[in-house]
Amino acid sequence: QVQLAESGGGVVQAGGSLRLSCAASVGTLAISTFSMAWFRQAPGQERKFVATTSGSGAYTDYSDSVKGRFTISKDNGKKTLYLQMNSLKPDDTAVYYCAARRGISDTGESVYPYWGQGTQVTVSA
Repeated sequence: QVQLAESGGGVVQAGGSLRLSCAASVGTLAISTFSMAWFRQAPGQERKFVATTSGSGAYTDYSDSVKGRFTISKDNGKKTLYLQMNSLKPDDTAVYYCAARRGISDTGESVYPYWGQGTQVTVSA
């Protein structure tokens, strides 16, 4: 059974930084076989893609809205996914979710069967 648990959310002023973590429990499966991603959902909006990385962590992709400000990384030894968020803006306010799937990275929400409960990030102006 695959379980994901996000942490690290909070309240930060615009221009500040936060680092989100997603601890993965994958039983006897190898975490390196899971590509993982971050999505976010702002109030009243649909959930949107933020960033994804491959099983090894060598490949990454970002939405245009966060490119150059956010960095996704994966530590397979610790079975943890990270999202370093810099130069935060009020528009980044959302619940952030991590997701995982066996296989290659994808930006589409529907291909990820495993999801965490989310962590709230609030950026004040």
